[in-house]
Amino acid sequence: MKIILLIIAIPIILFVFIRYLEQKSLYYPFRDIEITPKDIGLDYEDVHITTDDGIEIHGWFIPVKDPSRVLLFNHGNGGNISHRLEKLQMLHALNLAILIYDYRGYGLSKGRPSEKGLYLDADAMFVYLLKEKGYEPDQIIAYGESLGGAVAIELTSRRDLKGLIIEGSFSSIKDIARKYFPFIPSFIYKTKYDSINKIDDITVPKLIMHSIDDEIIPLKFGVALFDAAAGPMSPKRNMSLKSGHSCLNSDLQSNPFLFYNY
Repeated sequence: MKIILLIIAIPIILFVFIRYLEQKSLYYPFRDIEITPKDIGLDYEDVHITTDDGIEIHGWFIPVKDPSRVLLFNHGNGGNISHRLEKLQMLHALNLAILIYDYRGYGLSKGRPSEKGLYLDADAMFVYLLKEKGYEPDQIIAYGESLGGAVAIELTSRRDLKGLIIEGSFSSIKDIARKYFPFIPSFIYKTKYDSINKIDDITVPKLIMHSIDDEIIPLKFGVALFDAAAGPMSPKRNMSLKSGHSCLNSDLQSNPFLFYNY
């Protein structure tokens, strides 16, 4: 009887452990806001929005004079919005208004992160730009950094936007899992972030950036996204970065013209 119970218990324990490992591997939220746009000379507004499932999400809206476009910034899986200010400063210098926000469980946002939850968070911020800021959909560009790339792709696959910019993202959780945990069957994972099967339906202009030296998400995942992206009637462009994961800062200074296509 003990042997039978052990045979039943071991798979259950392994399953629970893998799901725990999945959550811990995907999300690295920081709660403390260490610096604000004001500290680097940018005006901003605090934004607090409630999602469709009742979670309060916090963000910053950074305006510019006479903006024709606004960037909806979806950050990566670590830290919070206060760790993206150098990048925001460079993007803001391109005369882009920016709305950056923290996913549920990050920074001042309530709740706990999950794939479905992050999609709801992005959608709530998109609606905020329409209803509260008066933007039209064709003025909004979704920007996704790393994990935020999957969020931006999901949003753009459901909503009409001006364009999509992806930095250092991946094709799917299944593909990433094969790299880091090849011994775990991919069907066990609850989280999908299946960007590669969504991006081929996105017809707006796309800029997909990836570092050739990315030490976290190898270049091949960015190449796979680019290859799968809708075309040739749907405009798309790739851009090779340098210096590792989430390294746009230095590259943007020498290649700002790429963003003016939007």
